[in-house]
Amino acid sequence: MSSRYPISPMETLYSEGRKSFIDLVPDGATRLEALFRTVPALGELAVGVVYGYLHDRSDLDPRLREAVSFAAIVAAGMVGPPLSVHFKTGLASGLAPAELTGILLQASAFAGFPRAVAAADQLNRLFDEAAIVSPPPPTPREVALAFCEQVRNGKSAVPLSAAIKRLLRRSLRLSIQATTAGTVIVECFDDEPSLPAALLHIQVQGTQIVSVTRFIAR
Repeated sequence: MSSRYPISPMETLYSEGRKSFIDLVPDGATRLEALFRTVPALGELAVGVVYGYLHDRSDLDPRLREAVSFAAIVAAGMVGPPLSVHFKTGLASGLAPAELTGILLQASAFAGFPRAVAAADQLNRLFDEAAIVSPPPPTPREVALAFCEQVRNGKSAVPLSAAIKRLLRRSLRLSIQATTAGTVIVECFDDEPSLPAALLHIQVQGTQIVSVTRFIAR
């Protein structure tokens, strides 16, 4: 008869959370060992809850989950490992560098400038370590928004089909949402306010529009 106790739910969550963390952070295993070397039980609890349970919930997409986490860390003044870790997991989950700085700026109004400045100071070092230019290029949404406005004003330098130009110029309203660090979805509305006439899938690289694909919604 085996003398081993049954595996507890917490052990399962920790195992799953550890795997998720290592998938997101290149040096994840080493980082976990170093961070929780003295109190391994704390590592099991923290990693199990955050990456074993919360990380796999389906109510938030990965980008939004990391954006919320990053904002909460800034607001709580948790510079150090929490900010460093979620900087990496945020990028791995599809947040663009400029979206992280935008979150920091937004949080500063509620967290207070001292905490925001402390977080910005650490971001300077994290950007350098990751070889990310400072300040980062505009967010994908900003690039796509500027592109759409240029087309609507007849000034875009990006080669486009006549159908896409016509769609952007005739739409009464645009809803623009980044879905990854390089992808933006534009919903184009005309006289039907609840259903877009078409969608544009825009690929962004830095400040450049790489491709624009049109999808008819109705």
